[in-house]
Amino acid sequence: MRKAVIIGAGMTPVGEHWKLGLRDLAVEALLKAMDDAGIDRVDSLYVGNMISGPLVEQENLGALIADWAGLGNIPAVKIEAACASGGAAVQEGVKAVLSELEDVVAVVGVEKMTDAWPSDTTRYLAYAADAEWELFHGASFVALNALVMRYYMKTYGYTEEDLALFAVNAHANGAKNPYAMFKRPISVETVMRSPYIADPVKLFDASPVCDGAAAVIITTPEKAKELGVPKEKWVEVAGMGRAIDTINLANRENLLTLKAAKIAAERAYKMAGVEPKDIDFFEVHDAFTIMAALSLEALGVAKKGEGAKLAREGQIAIDGDYPIQTMGGLKSRGHPVGATGVYQTVEAVLQLRGEAPNQVPDAEIGLTQNIGGTGSNITVNVLRRV
Repeated sequence: MRKAVIIGAGMTPVGEHWKLGLRDLAVEALLKAMDDAGIDRVDSLYVGNMISGPLVEQENLGALIADWAGLGNIPAVKIEAACASGGAAVQEGVKAVLSELEDVVAVVGVEKMTDAWPSDTTRYLAYAADAEWELFHGASFVALNALVMRYYMKTYGYTEEDLALFAVNAHANGAKNPYAMFKRPISVETVMRSPYIADPVKLFDASPVCDGAAAVIITTPEKAKELGVPKEKWVEVAGMGRAIDTINLANRENLLTLKAAKIAAERAYKMAGVEPKDIDFFEVHDAFTIMAALSLEALGVAKKGEGAKLAREGQIAIDGDYPIQTMGGLKSRGHPVGATGVYQTVEAVLQLRGEAPNQVPDAEIGLTQNIGGTGSNITVNVLRRV
């Protein structure tokens, strides 16, 4: 079977880019990735994006970005899987290479979120929920996560301070990431003093609205060698998994189980031939601190109800047994929704190359997990140093 390796990676800083549009961000990240790989052409382009239509009134992103990047008459499409659009786009790029239909593929994730009114952005993000069962009744995305967080604390006896530790860890790592939106460490007290958005979710429990783009170049080892890409730049996409769960929380089998993440992880582990204990770091989808806890449990890192315990014990730190959010995660680096899964991939590539600003010692295998909705559409990718 063919193998797929990432040979180029690029990203823009995450933030409020008032002077740059969606196409500017996407093309900047894409050209950086191509330059990193030392190439000037690709066979196709996959764009991860969630809500460019309502946010900036722009669809047909594949054609837009390929055209502005000067890529010629290649096939180019947008991939949408809510907040997991970036992770899904990476997987589609890998599948294109593994299928033998294409040899060199570009994947870019992009979102321009700050051009809309905050109230509108909140509504557009809720498009990831169930329009008839949740959005129609006024349930925002933050409110849905607040329900899950409240139930988790009540069920397992955790406090808001316990979950705040996920944000503290993310900011400690993000402080060393030059591409992060927030580069300042915080304390538990900082989280607890921040205002409630939807009780018990506070401002510092949630990821920010922001802009950004990230990109990777995917090919085969044979083609990478032909292109003259140094082997130390190769990172293998060793395993992939994707699954869905009920789109609304009311029909969820278990409110505190990310079943889609569990199934996706099992598929990725099997494809890569690894177990959770083999993973050196985890880039999980901490759009809200509660999702970090639930993700660790679904990925098999912690037992049911013990995800927050790992944070309490310090095991999620860079020098812990299960490092997460090594460059700040969604909380500190930022969460430009459709781009997030590609940012995670770029950060994993840097870790596995030994080029990360906050390096996990001797990292050989990393995992990225990208969540769409409140756990309704989830991708898991396992990457390995070549």
